[in-house]
Formats: sequence, structure tokens, C-alpha cells
Amino acid sequence: MYIAFTLISCAFFIGIVAWYSYYKTKNTVSSSGGFFLGGRGLTGGFIAGALILTNLSAEQLIGLNGQGYQNNLSSMGWEVTAGFSVIILATILLPKYLGGAFTTLPEFINNRFDKQTRLLIVLLFMVGYGFITIPSVLYSGSLAVLQIFDIPNMFHITYEQSIWVIVWVIGIIGMLYAILGGLKAIAISDTLNGIGLLIVGVLVPILGFIALGNGSLLEGMKTVATDHPEKLNAIGSNKDDVPFGSIFTGMIFANLFYWGTNQYVIQRTLGAKSLAEGQKGALFTGFLKILVPFLMMIPGVIAYHLYGSGLKNMDLAYPTLVKDVFPTFLDGFFLAVLLGAVFSSFNALLNSASTLFVYDIYKVLINNKATDRQMIRVSQWFGVILALATFFTSPMLMNAPQGLWTIIRQFTGFFNIPIIAIVLVGIFAKKVPAIAPKIVIIAHVIVYYLLI
Repeated sequence: MYIAFTLISCAFFIGIVAWYSYYKTKNTVSSSGGFFLGGRGLTGGFIAGALILTNLSAEQLIGLNGQGYQNNLSSMGWEVTAGFSVIILATILLPKYLGGAFTTLPEFINNRFDKQTRLLIVLLFMVGYGFITIPSVLYSGSLAVLQIFDIPNMFHITYEQSIWVIVWVIGIIGMLYAILGGLKAIAISDTLNGIGLLIVGVLVPILGFIALGNGSLLEGMKTVATDHPEKLNAIGSNKDDVPFGSIFTGMIFANLFYWGTNQYVIQRTLGAKSLAEGQKGALFTGFLKILVPFLMMIPGVIAYHLYGSGLKNMDLAYPTLVKDVFPTFLDGFFLAVLLGAVFSSFNALLNSASTLFVYDIYKVLINNKATDRQMIRVSQWFGVILALATFFTSPMLMNAPQGLWTIIRQFTGFFNIPIIAIVLVGIFAKKVPAIAPKIVIIAHVIVYYLLI
């Protein structure tokens, strides 16, 4: 009975989001601009909702809270420093992107350098998205669902079978958003799911404080503030995952790439109704990122005070806390929010990969006179093929010898720094020739491969 109620209520909440997204976007995706950029009519609120939910997914809920449980709050450096990057996006990069009416980042690169550099950038994005970013989003989302909801026991299947089932369920639903609804449907669904994530994010620490304080919210907060205060330390040492000094060096460029040049992030701002709306959306996203430590790290600290070092591993901190303090009648809502966060990252990546393929490969190399209908149809077929490929590759990450996070970090290093370097040099150095970015890309890939 509990399982049936949870699944039905989850389907109900997901259905509401899907219906409203369809209602708001019907008859708006017949043109390429409507399909790929939401008709360039997105307002600041929808942009911020889409950006924050694209960024925050199940791996943050599990991983960041695990860091709070095991170590301290130093990992918040990744989140709060994003504010600096979105300010750069809003004030420097976005005026350049919207001023040229660009649809993709490689199109901007083509305008500054040449077509060959554009194709090299597309290649970097496609390899990165197809082989690691999209599969890792599906796989990590499946892990989160498995850790919070005991799927193997619910349906009497093995752990491996559970991974395959969840990957396909998440993937198919996310694929439908990206392929049928386009960017505007994704932005609307992301905003609604973002509201749900905010509700859950606030409820869990509040309920955790109450549980820690034996029914008193203030007593629970006092316990966290006075017992083991070192858990609240946000100044990372050399032994922490985010040493304080790294915030001012490599992390700046990693965040600048993600928020300023990563296609699946900036595509939301490229669909802005105006520069002012795009800037509002970006800056509001920076404000929301400041709240992330409270929503996604404090619960881990609360779990430490409740369970001590009794958990088998740090990734169980958030799932265990949720099971103990979250009302069971809201489990379906929580599952819908969790899946919505995973849908957001997946369909954003799929939509952006399809956009890159159509605008920077199909239209450049195959059919430069393609009609809107042809472009939309090609992107849909490409999205289906790419999605199906990732459905099969995602579960294989179970066999990663060095773990999921090591693979993600290592693989991302192939393309993040060259892209942000080329964009910044392209904007601020007007005399750098087109041969320079080609040398940078090729040299970086070779040297980086030799060093990892």
C-alpha cells in the first residue's frame, strides 16, 4: 500500500508539471527559434529557475551533504563562488552573446575566429556531453534514487537491474521534454521543479533541527552551533577537498567555464526576452547559489550530530536523515522533486547537444539552407539517438575502477579550461589570430592526457 501510494503521488506531481509545461508551450515550437531558444522570450524568473535546477541535481543532494557529514562546510566553496562567475556572465559575456544574436557558443567562436575553431569546440562539447556528462547525470541520479528509496526490495529485483530500470525511466521522461517541448518546456518544468526542490530543501534541515532538539527547533540549532563547531568551518585546509587558496585560483576558471561558456547552461540566457531579463535571471541564480550550503550541507551536519560516525559511508547521511525525519505521506512528492532535479540536468544536456549538432554541424557542413522544420526534425532524431546511446552507457559506470567522481573530474579537464581561455582571449585580445585557439586545443588535449 505504501509503495503504491508513493508511486501514484509521485506520478501525480510529475504529471502536473508535464501538463503545465505542455499547456504553456503548445503552438510555440514550430520555429527553430521557438524550439531551441524558447522564442527568445524567457523572463528572468524562468531563466533563474532553469539555471539553478540545471545546476543542482541528485548528486549535489547526496554528495554535498556527505561532505558536511564527513568533513566540514569547506565544499561550499564550489557553490557560493558561483556568484562571481554569474556576475561575469551577466555583465561581460551575455551582452556579447545577445548582441550577436548567437544561438550557440561555437557560433560566437566562429564569429571571433573561424569555422575550423568552431568545429573543434563543437567536437570537445560533443565528446564531453556524449561520453561522460550525460551518462554521469543519469547514473548519479539513479544512485540517489536507490539510496533514498530501496528500489531492489520494493520490486524484488537486483541492484544492477534497478540501475538499468531507473536510468531508462529517467531518460525517457527527460528525453520527451527535450525532444517534444524544446527549451521553453524545459525552462518551465525546471522552474516548477525548482520550487519543489526549494520546499524540500527547506523542510529537511528544519525537521532535522527539530529531531535533534527533541521537538525544539531552537535547541537543535543550538546543538549544531555549540557541539563540534568545527563541522561549521568553511575555511578549507590542505587536507580538505576545497583548500581555501584554490578558491582564488583554479576554481575561478572552472566556475567561469561552467557558468559563462558551457552551452547547456548559457543556452537558457541566450533565450532571454532581453538583455535585462537575461541579466536578472543570471544574477538571481547567483543569489540562490548562496542558499545552497543551508539546503545541501547543513542536513549533513545535522546527520553527524544525530548518528555520529555510525553510518557506513558519508553518502548515506542525507538518505538516512530523510528516511528518519521526512513525513512518509510526502515521500511521493520528495521522489517527484528528486526525479525532477535529475530530469532537469539530463534534458538540458540533451537539448543543448541537439542544438549544437543542428547549428554547428548539420547547418554548417551538411545543409546550410535548412528550413526550420528540417532543423527541428534533425535535432529530434539526433536527440533520440544520443539519448538511447547514453541509456546503454550510463549503467556501465558501475564498473568505473576509480569511481564516478574521479572520472567526471578527469574527463571534464579535457575541454573546460581551453574553452574558457579561448572565449576570454577572444573577447579581450582583438589581434590574436585564428591559429592560436587551434594550437591551444590540440596542445592541451595531448598534454593533459599525458599528465592524468
